[in-house]
Amino acid sequence: MIRPWRAFLYLFLLTHPGGVELLRAEPLHISNAGNILVSQDNPGGDSISLSYTDSVVITLDREIRFFKGIELELIVPQAYMAHRGSLALALYANLDRAPEAGTANLDAQQISMEPIPNKIQIIYQIPIRSNHGMRASPYSSLPTGIVPPESFPILFRILPAIKDLGEEVETMPFRLSAKPIFSDEGAVRIAIRNPEQLPRRPFTVLVDDEVVERPREIRLLKEGEHQLVIISDDYRNENRRFLVERGKILDLSITLQDTTPLVYFEAPDKTLIFFDNEAVDNGRQPITTEPGLHEVRFQMSDYSVVKPITIQRGKTYRVALAVDVSISEGD
Repeated sequence: MIRPWRAFLYLFLLTHPGGVELLRAEPLHISNAGNILVSQDNPGGDSISLSYTDSVVITLDREIRFFKGIELELIVPQAYMAHRGSLALALYANLDRAPEAGTANLDAQQISMEPIPNKIQIIYQIPIRSNHGMRASPYSSLPTGIVPPESFPILFRILPAIKDLGEEVETMPFRLSAKPIFSDEGAVRIAIRNPEQLPRRPFTVLVDDEVVERPREIRLLKEGEHQLVIISDDYRNENRRFLVERGKILDLSITLQDTTPLVYFEAPDKTLIFFDNEAVDNGRQPITTEPGLHEVRFQMSDYSVVKPITIQRGKTYRVALAVDVSISEGD
């Protein structure tokens, strides 16, 4: 007979957030109905049919940076309601190996056990990282504390809670599904290229006003709009906004520009363009110049327009000739 205080201590070890570390491994002889891989590429998850003596192994895929946990859903047959209390559910972590389908012997740590609740649909949410923000609700429960990714694969098991189960229970079909629970995060991967004429000059990258020490590394961010700023004495400053989607990596490519001013021209066809009295051979291409006071002249037949312009470092200018037609009506 288990004394009440010992039963309480046993339950504490099973449900305490540190339970994965507190419990010792125990030998198990299981019938494995199959393995489910929880993957970012399959957000809806997979499912497996099992009986009252079966187990299912749940494995995490390699890419889990956007996971905060996994969700297990067990569908219980309606007929089981007449046999409530005869079966239990158990979860195990730190398996010494990942068994294939069929019978197997292995060692694992039990992290949770309870009688099957009086529900047709049972949902367990298992956090795999701190600050997961998940809470128990009338629709789902957290049967364990944090089960870190290194404790996976985990084992879900149905097992008898009483002796002499009836034949009806032995043939009842259950169905277990497993899928990822995503955090409200995405990521950005910034690729920055230097201009050939100015390689390896220093610059500072800020994301949301926070200095990024290693901008080429993938950076987790909350989903939504963010701001990227690049500051440098040798390159043009960059200021861009970008959108991060939940569970996705955004590749952001930026080619840095030197601070030499650029001047673009717009004018009607057959217009001659002069910059500081030198002809601009191709008006469709920008020209580079030095900061200071300059002069632009547009020449159309005998008609010319002259415009002074003050150029600053790191700026881009567009000089356009606007030709207007004025119509007036007299008395």
